[in-house]
Amino acid sequence: MATGRTHRPATRSRGIPEATVARLPLYLRALTALSERSVPTVSSEELAAAAGVNSAKLRKDFSYLGSYGTRGVGYDVEYLVYQISRELGLTQDWPVVIVGIGNLGAALANYGGFASRGFRVAALIDADPAMAGKPVAGMPVQHTDDLEKIIEDNGVSIGVIATPAGAAQQVCDRLVAAGVTSILNFAPTVLSVPDGVDVRKVDLSIELQILAFHEQRKAGEEAAGADGAAPAVAARGESADQGPDGDVPAVMPA
Repeated sequence: MATGRTHRPATRSRGIPEATVARLPLYLRALTALSERSVPTVSSEELAAAAGVNSAKLRKDFSYLGSYGTRGVGYDVEYLVYQISRELGLTQDWPVVIVGIGNLGAALANYGGFASRGFRVAALIDADPAMAGKPVAGMPVQHTDDLEKIIEDNGVSIGVIATPAGAAQQVCDRLVAAGVTSILNFAPTVLSVPDGVDVRKVDLSIELQILAFHEQRKAGEEAAGADGAAPAVAARGESADQGPDGDVPAVMPA
């Protein structure tokens, strides 16, 4: 669900496009599920379907990694898990701090998937003095007064912001000044960061609003179909008969 843009150039140092990088976690999730079922090999078609992409795009993505599979056999699952994990930097330990230990921050702290994916929650930080020392997910919450020291002592380069919107930019500025170069932002606001700092934004309300749009569109199409009219928009909100400017022509009675 993470959305947003990166502040780095469109390609990485090894020449892998950012669009490919964004799909690597999808492949890794599908491959990990196969590995857990002791599946030794997988075809590009099967893996693409599991990851929700088309097989041609998958093969192109894997070519950037130097993996081409074996004709008639497919891809070695365990090797691809290792290869993608290495490319994503998941073969090392990444200490992470979570700032803002309200309901969302506490839920993130209790998420068990971080450790299995190469991330270690090094500290939980909150501005409320009443939260200081309170255990959350087995860790004592620390006060924001100690943020810079926590970052330095733990070698943190990734910060998670789960504060209210009004506090997010100040927290972001302090994280960046302390040496954090990657931020996952759950606060409902846009953060301003200098070059060289990556921000990924997760906005649940925006995602729900987009789903509401599609639900409303589907309801309209169903109503139009019940009235005997052809739907105005084809599947996924696109018309095969769009005009040169992308306009959908008026609906004619069936």
